[in-house]
Amino acid sequence: MLLIDELGYLPIDKTGADLLFQVISQRYEQGSIIITTNRVFQDWPAIFNNDSTLTSALLDRLLHHTEAVVIEGASYRMRKEKTE
Repeated sequence: MLLIDELGYLPIDKTGADLLFQVISQRYEQGSIIITTNRVFQDWPAIFNNDSTLTSALLDRLLHHTEAVVIEGASYRMRKEKTE
């Protein structure tokens, strides 16, 4: 299982985006991949150096055979801070 937490917290440069694409491509249909992010799919090109071609190919592999879990609402951490 490959777990990537907080994808998009910081932008990924071209080299990093290419390397991540290679990792995802190697894992595609070989094992589980879990990714957490607070970015909607439409915002993903900004994560990957505005490379829409790479982003499209990456999402194509990630979303094939996918169960996307979308959690909406206030952040749990932010909610806790408001009560203190």
